[in-house]
Amino acid sequence: MTGPDARQRRTILIAVCIALMAVIASVSGLNVAQPDLAITFDVSQGTVLWMINIYTLGLAALLLPLGAIGDRFGRKPMLVAGLAVFGAANVVAALAPSAEIMLAARLAGGVGAAMIMPITLAVITSTFPPAERSQAIGVWTGVAGGGGIIGMFLSAALVDLVTWRWLFALPVVLVVIALVMALRSVPNSRETSGHPFDTVGALTSVVAMVGLIFVLQEGPERGWTAPLTLLGLVVGVAAAVSFVAWELRRRDAALLDVRLFGERSLAGGSITLLVVFGVQAGIFVVLFPFLQAVLGWSALVSTLAMMPMAVLMMVASGLAPRLAQRVGPRVTMAAGILLAGAGLALMASVLSVGGGYPSILPGMLTMGLGMGLSMTPSTEAITSALPRERQGVASALNDVTRELGTALGIALLGALLSAGYRGAIDARLDGVPDGAADAARQGVANALDAAADAGPRAPELVRAAQESFVEGWQSAMWAGVVVMAVLFVYVLVRGPRSPSDTPVGTPTDEPEPARASAG
Repeated sequence: MTGPDARQRRTILIAVCIALMAVIASVSGLNVAQPDLAITFDVSQGTVLWMINIYTLGLAALLLPLGAIGDRFGRKPMLVAGLAVFGAANVVAALAPSAEIMLAARLAGGVGAAMIMPITLAVITSTFPPAERSQAIGVWTGVAGGGGIIGMFLSAALVDLVTWRWLFALPVVLVVIALVMALRSVPNSRETSGHPFDTVGALTSVVAMVGLIFVLQEGPERGWTAPLTLLGLVVGVAAAVSFVAWELRRRDAALLDVRLFGERSLAGGSITLLVVFGVQAGIFVVLFPFLQAVLGWSALVSTLAMMPMAVLMMVASGLAPRLAQRVGPRVTMAAGILLAGAGLALMASVLSVGGGYPSILPGMLTMGLGMGLSMTPSTEAITSALPRERQGVASALNDVTRELGTALGIALLGALLSAGYRGAIDARLDGVPDGAADAARQGVANALDAAADAGPRAPELVRAAQESFVEGWQSAMWAGVVVMAVLFVYVLVRGPRSPSDTPVGTPTDEPEPARASAG
């Protein structure tokens, strides 16, 4: 059967990228409305954080099994069903009269997102011919990388102009557009398998992801040695070990053939995405307090200030396939990692309270360029490592790696920032009233709030908090530089091979387009 023509493929790419944008925008959209949610529902900050995090938890936990189900029973039905669930969940969230309903709606939204996200990339890899696939993946990667910042900007604008409930209008509108386009243009593709569905692997993967993501989300809030945090760690690690052991036993019938991680493309692509998205997410954790608490900008202006990095990241993601064709994916990934690390070092070196936004913009732009160059070949390395009948799983693995990296980066770089801030501000609190000093030790935002009670010491307290935050920032940035340096060496040594590096007669691992059926 003849596949979609060039015009249809463009429509398919637009449809899946709009669906992806809806999912990505919902990951970070509620961050800008935390105070409004606490007031509306009269709940604690911990409950508000769960309204944000439960979406990511549901999304990450179900990516692998739902990606595999889409491969078996049809990618288009899974995409359409996911859009319907996701859209309905966002409508319920917008109208939620209580915190309990909001939590349930956000969890349902995460389930719908897990149905959508792996299918969007699997549709691309199973529909586009090899000559166009890299460019299409580059567009998808750009949306996945920069879409979060764009979603946060639009969300902040809605919060400032109307009310937080309108935050859910954006994903609903995107879902309706994507649904109409998907029904009209996206072909259905499915793969037959001679093995039964790996139910045990699916269940253990869900438990492992829930446990590990829970630890990374709750550790900074509850404490890393809190009983519930340790329980989550034990359950997550035990389930992960069980998953690997079971998948090794299942071999070709496994949900995810973990033996493939011995292959350079899959291992290199996965590790690169894990680190790059971890560093990116950690940077956002650092950037927003700087722009809001140190520079005194609103959420809307702060998000707008990050748009140049997002735009450059998306542009670089689109250019990366051409560069990879000329110099190879390994060199392209290494160049991107080197630029991203250089951007971190630049920000850590020149950042200052007095320097303001101009002191971080060059580093942001360099980092955005580097991340865009590294993301696309990493994503293609993952999808090309699995056969065509496992493209939903390959796409889900790509997404799981991103989500796990994001949670890991937020937890670790956020912890380094907090520790660096506390270590720096203690020496600057001499003469500050005890109450204001205790509040200042909790964070820079708390210090600014407490300044009103510091009397004549208020300007001194504000300056101390801002300078201490910058010191904590620098500690986190230099840690990121070290991580990126290690990744750079790893990719140079063990990164994906260029086609010219593959010995003659070695079968390629690039998946052929999946069989598409009408509908």
